[in-house]
Amino acid sequence: MIYPLGVALLIPVSSAAYPSLAAATGPAARTAPLPAISLVVATTPPPPVTTVLAPSDADRLRRDLTAIAAGSGGRVGISLQELSGPRRTSLSINGGQSFYAASAYKLPLLMAQAQQIAAGQVRPSDVLCYEPSDAEDGWFADYDDGSCFSRQDLAVRAGRYSDNTAARILVRYLGGPHALNAFARSIGMGSSALWIPNTTTPDDLAQAWINEELGRLGGARAQQWLYPILTHTAFEQGIPAGMPGGVAVVHKVGSLNGTENDSAYVTDGRVSYVLAVAVEGPDEVTGFSLIAQVSARVFQYERGRPSFVVPVIASPASPAWPDRRH
Repeated sequence: MIYPLGVALLIPVSSAAYPSLAAATGPAARTAPLPAISLVVATTPPPPVTTVLAPSDADRLRRDLTAIAAGSGGRVGISLQELSGPRRTSLSINGGQSFYAASAYKLPLLMAQAQQIAAGQVRPSDVLCYEPSDAEDGWFADYDDGSCFSRQDLAVRAGRYSDNTAARILVRYLGGPHALNAFARSIGMGSSALWIPNTTTPDDLAQAWINEELGRLGGARAQQWLYPILTHTAFEQGIPAGMPGGVAVVHKVGSLNGTENDSAYVTDGRVSYVLAVAVEGPDEVTGFSLIAQVSARVFQYERGRPSFVVPVIASPASPAWPDRRH
């Protein structure tokens, strides 16, 4: 009897303790509509923003040099390597193709002399003597049996005037054609066969200059001896002719058997680069004129010295964003 009475007493207490719950869960509360929530979704996507990468200055340079080569009427090889600036541009157009070297073999020959002088192995004052087997047509005609010359004199004759007999004497004292080719290979001219059959590539000539300028072939001492010999030479109608006066151009030309070539280290303030050009087919005047044209276009590019590609943003014709008011 006590238990049912306790339950009866609890029921009204529970009902009195939770009046709000009964009100919230009554029939009227369950049927009342919820407030409407309006969701606005944009159905028109924003117009795309198109990023167009315009041709870079380097792209235009390659295009222009390719056009110059194509319009030459012959075969042209070009190799360019920047040695300064934030983006060391490297460009090769037929640069790996083989061309007749002509007097270009004298470049590694003189670089070998410079390296030996810098190392103290030989001296500019060394006396080297002529032999009849050294004779070859050239700039000078004072070679007689028993005549001797200083190494410095022979180097100036071979470099500045491209004299053949002086070069042959230097090759003989270096150790002969095999020694010359071994040295050439050691400075990056792996695709060249100098003296016989005497061929080289623009890329090889450029690589030789790169190694020289980076100080790998005797450093500043070698450069101080070599560069004056190959500056303001008797043959300035190639790479130097393509740029204004005052620009330092250290270079060596070659011309024979329908091939003209020139390779150089060029520096002008903040601009520093190596350029090698070979032309086969046109006559000598036309060939060197073509080399000067290539040189002028490269120098124009180098003066601009682009450091990055500039993106061009194409603006859409429609409004930038749809009207999202609601």
